Amino acid sequence: MEPQFNFFQHWYPVSPVEDLDPNQPTPVTLLGVRLVIWKPKSSPNFRVFLDQCPHRLAPLSEGRIDENTGNLMCSYHGWQFDEQGICTHIPQAENPELVTKNQENLCTVALPTRQQQDLLWVWPDVESSQQAAKTPLPLSPQVDTSKGFVWSSFVRDLEYDWQTLVENVADPSHVPFAHHGVQGDRTLAQPIPIKILQSTANIIEAATVGRFQTTITFEPPSRLEYAIKFGDGQKQVGLVTYCLPVEPGKSRIVAQFPRNFAKTLHSLIPRWWNHVSVRNQVLDGDMVLLQQQEYFLQQQQSSSDWKTAYKLPTSADRLVIEYRNWFDKYCHRQLPWNEARISVATTRKLNENREQVLDRYKQHTQHCSSCRGALKVVQRLQVGLLIYFAIVVSIVALLPEALKMKLGLPLVMTALLGLGGYAWLKMWLSPRFYFLDYIHARR
Repeated sequence: MEPQFNFFQHWYPVSPVEDLDPNQPTPVTLLGVRLVIWKPKSSPNFRVFLDQCPHRLAPLSEGRIDENTGNLMCSYHGWQFDEQGICTHIPQAENPELVTKNQENLCTVALPTRQQQDLLWVWPDVESSQQAAKTPLPLSPQVDTSKGFVWSSFVRDLEYDWQTLVENVADPSHVPFAHHGVQGDRTLAQPIPIKILQSTANIIEAATVGRFQTTITFEPPSRLEYAIKFGDGQKQVGLVTYCLPVEPGKSRIVAQFPRNFAKTLHSLIPRWWNHVSVRNQVLDGDMVLLQQQEYFLQQQQSSSDWKTAYKLPTSADRLVIEYRNWFDKYCHRQLPWNEARISVATTRKLNENREQVLDRYKQHTQHCSSCRGALKVVQRLQVGLLIYFAIVVSIVALLPEALKMKLGLPLVMTALLGLGGYAWLKMWLSPRFYFLDYIHARR
């Protein structure tokens, strides 16, 4: 039997750096372990701690950055920790030596971190920090300005397991159907022959045969990317995804979208607009399908496995088969939830509340600095347009009859246009930050 793959001894990008707030702690869960991200005022880089104060296990993510020391303060009793996790202040200590003499016992757990390619990386096993220092990050060769690439980033929490996420991203043939009208066209679907170039414990590489030169790389446990060349082979577009196991039935995708052409267009389109108009729609198109697929597969696995539950007769399924075989061989068909002391129910319940399954706000907007900022502007614009309408109507009502046609009519017209803008913001744009039902039959 092959040695079991160690999920904890790898680098994971937990978030794009631009989405992290340097002024307050941010909670995140990885491999069932609750962590806190924060930025010391004395450091240019973010740090990641176990989200527990050593005093009484209160969540440090509910704490704050102290204005004077720049350290992380627990909001329960005011204990403070520096960027190494060392306790620097206990307000209740009668003698300052209590802190200095017991620092090893009073410190919190600080995890190895790095910042590269605009992402914050964390190594979730504190016991192997020396190994972390020697282990390279699973970086994409496409996310590189020196090679002429530009890119944008995206993060979203998903209502299905890491196994299902990896399997889905490794399957290009679903795109014309699950994402019809967004990123694909079902009328143009055709066979996608896939050839496995190499397959080991540490990497699976495949290529598609067809009009575009496409290479697909899976570097376990998280990096799964597409490199697509077209034309004379000089133009390249990519999909770089990092698939993070959060807890049973939940995962997080951190994605980057590099290309080496149309760079001006990249700088003109706001990041938030790309998220609400394309990126979230793509994941919405998968979400209900995958959540239910996972539930049905789990039900069948009590009496069989994926090899009998799935019917995979075409070459388009070749990478899915290779990934599933890798997971069986090196992970023994399980994620390390026992190490995180998480009890996995035999059958998880199917969540049929579509507003929860497709909750864009909790899954994405609250994590994305661009979408949070855009939503605030949208909300303020709505209030401003309503106030403007009310003021104009009041002013026009008080105008003398001689001025109502000459001055009042143009004012009323602008107010009505503003009211139309308010309706568009309220009814069309604002919901795209919260929830839009995705019904495949209507597309």
